[in-house]
Amino acid sequence: MNETHTERIRTELGLQPAQVDAVCRLLDEGATVPFIARYRKEMTGSLDEVAIMQIRDRLAQLRELDRRRETILKTIESQGKLTEDLRKKIVAADTMTKLEDLYLPYKPKRRTRATIAREKGLEPLADLLWAQEDPALDPEGVAQPYLDPEKGVTSVVEALAGARDILAERVSEDPEARAELRRLYLAEARFRAQVIPGKEEAGSKFRDYFDWEEPVSQAPSHRILAMRRGEKELV
Repeated sequence: MNETHTERIRTELGLQPAQVDAVCRLLDEGATVPFIARYRKEMTGSLDEVAIMQIRDRLAQLRELDRRRETILKTIESQGKLTEDLRKKIVAADTMTKLEDLYLPYKPKRRTRATIAREKGLEPLADLLWAQEDPALDPEGVAQPYLDPEKGVTSVVEALAGARDILAERVSEDPEARAELRRLYLAEARFRAQVIPGKEEAGSKFRDYFDWEEPVSQAPSHRILAMRRGEKELV
């Protein structure tokens, strides 16, 4: 039994160490939730089924996180790209989202526009634009040396487009940028839905969403699902 996991569960659920330790041990021995709640009250401090299920589910999540973490570490290490700093970040990741964000730049992927741009030798140009060391930098001027008809870069426009593709992928795969975008989305984004003109009768069961707007952070799941069903039914 992982003491780090049990300590975290105790903190999150506000339970006593002996309660969490006992439930985790009983679950590992194959006991069911109803059995633990009914016949092991003296070991769990009389925890009910809801509390025991919370412990069970959180323990499963943390163990799945460990398995995924181990796979990611092995994959990146096999690529020869696992630095000590990256290892520490992966080990410290406490949610699957954070873990997958860290893995994203190293995840095997199909050939993207950024991949093609790198094959054309445009990553150094992207690095120059990214650094922004010279406020007076002329993008078209610095792109000129990267023209290479043999690689398919025949104009400054093509060179800069390739560099932008590389930078766009770099930002989209940056864990901190992704976390900040999620934060902004939850804080500022709004759901909006309007009926398609002429679909009022066909979509009458969705009339509550004919002109609906609500902050993402406040919208309950049942309203979001209803809105998505209306979208799927093209009303």
